[in-house]
Amino acid sequence: CEDCGRSLVGECKLHGPLIRAKDRVIPSRARLTLPHYLTLRVLELRAGNQQILGVFAKKVIQKRTQFGPYVGQLSTKLTCYDESRLVLQVLKDGGKYFLDTPNEDCGNWMMFVRLARNQEEQTLVAYQHCGEVYFTTVKPIEPHTELKVWYAADYAKFMEASAVFIKEESDVCPLPPAAKEPVDPWICSSCGSTFATFALLESHQCIHKDRV
Repeated sequence: CEDCGRSLVGECKLHGPLIRAKDRVIPSRARLTLPHYLTLRVLELRAGNQQILGVFAKKVIQKRTQFGPYVGQLSTKLTCYDESRLVLQVLKDGGKYFLDTPNEDCGNWMMFVRLARNQEEQTLVAYQHCGEVYFTTVKPIEPHTELKVWYAADYAKFMEASAVFIKEESDVCPLPPAAKEPVDPWICSSCGSTFATFALLESHQCIHKDRV
C-alpha cells in the first residue's frame, strides 16, 4: 500500500481496495472486417452468455455484389460446428480441406452469415474460385434484411449437398431440372442422427472419434 508503506497479501484493511481500471475491449478480427454498410445483431442469447449473431444490411446492396474471400484455417476436420452456419470446404493442392473458424480471431465477418433455410430468404450464394470461397448477392438486399447464404449449384455438388436447403416439409422448394432427384439423408452409424450433407456427417463423426 502506497499510503501506509506496507506490503500486504490482498487489499489494505486501513485504506481499502485499489480502484481497478479495465483495459478497453478490442473487437475481434472478424468484427473489425465488417463492411461499414453491414451490421451485426444479437438474435439469441444462449447459456453461458453465448450470442447468436446475424449480419444485416444498413443500406440497399445491389444484386451481384461479391464478398470475400472467406477467411478460415485449413483443417482436415472442424473443431467448432454450428448448425446455423454453412460448412465450407476448398480444394487445395489436391486435398479437400474445411475452412475452420474456431474463434472470431481466425476468420472474417463472413463467419457470422447464417444459412438460408429456403430460396425465399436466401440472399447470398457461396461458391469456390481459385481455392477460395466467396459470397455473392443473388438479389437486391433491402435495409434491415439479414444476409443468408446457401451453396451455388456446382459448389453444392462439391460439398455433396442438395441445391437448396430443406428445413421441413413446409419449406420444400422446387429443385432445378438437373437436380430433381431426391437426395437421401446422410445417417451416422454411431448414433443414427441424419444430416443434409456428407460434410456435416463427417464433422459430426469427428466428435465420436474424439470421445473414443
